[in-house]
Amino acid sequence: MSIRRGEIYFVNLNPVQGREQSGQRPVLIISTDAINQLPLVVTVVVGTKGENIQRNYPTNVRIAAADSGLPMETVFLCFQIRSLDSSRFPPTPAGKLSDTVMKQIEDTIRYCLGL
Repeated sequence: MSIRRGEIYFVNLNPVQGREQSGQRPVLIISTDAINQLPLVVTVVVGTKGENIQRNYPTNVRIAAADSGLPMETVFLCFQIRSLDSSRFPPTPAGKLSDTVMKQIEDTIRYCLGL
């Protein structure tokens, strides 16, 4: 299986603790492809349905369904970064973001991390 930066997968994030996002969620691959090819973990940003987030915040990126390939508008919570074992991922992605949208995600992650 080849997981690539910019792809979106639906994965089960359980078990979780506290305020972490749980259950079956869209996650966006943000780790580099060089790392994604290794038997390590894959770094992702967690998403949620757009209808769950009423306001726009500087820590989130709202993506229309047409721009992601997903069946619904998705908000990627760029402060919710996780590293996941590749065994959590299904064989094929559910969507993919363009380089332009990935740049917006990258800028928001930098904001969240103070970089």
